[in-house]
Amino acid sequence: MHRPKRLLGMIVWLLAALLLAGPASAQRVEGDRAEGTGLYSAEIPVRSQSESERDAGFARGLAQVLGKLSGDRSAAQRPGVAQELRRAKQYVEGYDYRQDEGVSSRGSPTFTTTLVVRYRREDIDAVAAALGLPVWPDPRPKPVLWLAIDDGSGPRLVALQQSNVARPILRRAIERGYRLGLPGGSAAEQAAVGAIWRGDTASIARISARYNPPMQLIGKLYRDGAGWKADWIFVDGGRVLSRWSETADDARRLLPTGADGAADALTRRYAKASPAGAPSTQAIVFTGINSSADFIRLSAQLQRMSVVRGMRPVRATPQGLEIELDLLTGLTGFRRMADAQVLVEADGNIEGVTPVFHLR
Repeated sequence: MHRPKRLLGMIVWLLAALLLAGPASAQRVEGDRAEGTGLYSAEIPVRSQSESERDAGFARGLAQVLGKLSGDRSAAQRPGVAQELRRAKQYVEGYDYRQDEGVSSRGSPTFTTTLVVRYRREDIDAVAAALGLPVWPDPRPKPVLWLAIDDGSGPRLVALQQSNVARPILRRAIERGYRLGLPGGSAAEQAAVGAIWRGDTASIARISARYNPPMQLIGKLYRDGAGWKADWIFVDGGRVLSRWSETADDARRLLPTGADGAADALTRRYAKASPAGAPSTQAIVFTGINSSADFIRLSAQLQRMSVVRGMRPVRATPQGLEIELDLLTGLTGFRRMADAQVLVEADGNIEGVTPVFHLR
């Protein structure tokens, strides 16, 4: 008769101990050759090929991928994401290293190591949905970059032939999950520098009509005292979505701000919120708990779920253990995150009635 009450007391004590212990470590995943850097891939500079450096790279890469998927440059700061970053290794499909050679400002050769990681698409989609991250649909548009630079000798168009100059902004666009295109550089396009400098979006839209899609990122980069300034305009279908300006000591630091601003404008317009539930407190009955070892296993599983923000045992009955969970995206997110190898939802659960999950 008194067994449920004694079991509840023991569970409360064990839960406190587990919460102090912290999350369990992830499993090791071996790598193979990665191909390309698509939406579910990332390239991360690393200092070495050591396991610790690789694990840190997996976490940074996952943050990059979630940022590309959502279009949110602050995706890593969203609730629940930090916990998933600590488990990034579990989502890796494969990885490889690339060695790049360059030249320092003093003319000596430099070598950098890049970790190229592929993540499993279905796992990343499930994480984004469970955490309620917005999703920027694929395929992504490829706006045309109309960039003019004046270093003191007059504004000049950056066309396809000068792609090396535009590399910082082109690379940042890829990091944000889309691509920018450059104009071919015909005589008529070279003459459009004046329109770029005036911010004449209608003229640039007309000369850009031969390119698809009808989106333009218009920027002018020029000296501003001892430093540099960039003025940006993003146009979608003839409509100005955003205008912004940035200043910096180094022109190369300003170029990526154009890609960031365009990505922000695009995601505000096109990213869709994941159909996850709202934050809620949900009571769930768990069956299959016949010992303290079973409860420890259940608690470890719940702590690994980033949608679970808190847990409180309520009562133990012959039918099972009822636990109150604080859920980031409600029962919808919990169902998406539940590992079917550990927790399986009972058949016949009815809306409005406390759901039942069985511990395998």
